[in-house]
Amino acid sequence: REFEAEIRFYSGDDPLDVWERYIKWTEQAFPGGGKDGNLAAVLERAVRALHGQQRYYKDPRYLNLWLKFGDCCNEPLDLYSYLRSQEIGTTLALLYITWAEALEARGSFRKADLIFQEGLQRKAEPLDKLQAHHKQFQARVSRQTLLALEENPDGDNMGLLEIAEPQRSSLADLKGRGKKKVRAPISRVGDAVKAINPNRSCQSQASLQIPNTPGFAVFDENSASGPQLPTLTAQSWLAPPVPKAKENELSAGPWNSGR
Repeated sequence: REFEAEIRFYSGDDPLDVWERYIKWTEQAFPGGGKDGNLAAVLERAVRALHGQQRYYKDPRYLNLWLKFGDCCNEPLDLYSYLRSQEIGTTLALLYITWAEALEARGSFRKADLIFQEGLQRKAEPLDKLQAHHKQFQARVSRQTLLALEENPDGDNMGLLEIAEPQRSSLADLKGRGKKKVRAPISRVGDAVKAINPNRSCQSQASLQIPNTPGFAVFDENSASGPQLPTLTAQSWLAPPVPKAKENELSAGPWNSGR
């Protein structure tokens, strides 16, 4: 109640200080989280109340508030992209470290390395901390690469991150599961159907051919030159990302229908 009253009647020149103390108190008073602490709601109110105040865009306290709110969202990667598009925390190493670690946890090693490289190019502060985390990341990827080379000796000429990060091939053959070695074809029409049931009357091969007319081009992701992060443009802020479902809360409904 004291914090709520201070926020409501605050007349100073640093409203972020009140929200920061409110959030720290909530974390200490309710270390286990849950409904009583209601930390996600407090963080959401804080980012809404302080939105658009550019004087805080390079403030570590403001970035830390956003990153904590990202932990309460279903897709924090979208939030990190938004922060970069709005130039919030782009001069601070913590943004790139948190973003790269989230990508690494999902197995996107090359994208994580690109985020580190972007932070190093911008000389985000503290720069020595960013460089140390980048070296630790490279060491972890190197260990995974050595394990991959032991399983795949023919991959000596592959790049470091290409080995560590598994590649998905578009329009690849379907593989069977289990001990039996089976291989399912991609195309299951035309000749494949006739081969299964040769006595079945089918149309002639000429009638099944596609006319020789220009069609649409199919994008092949395997021919891409390399992973590049999309160029993000600043967007108008409509609402914060949707936080995760709050714990132990039931959806609204009539109270006289239960038994």
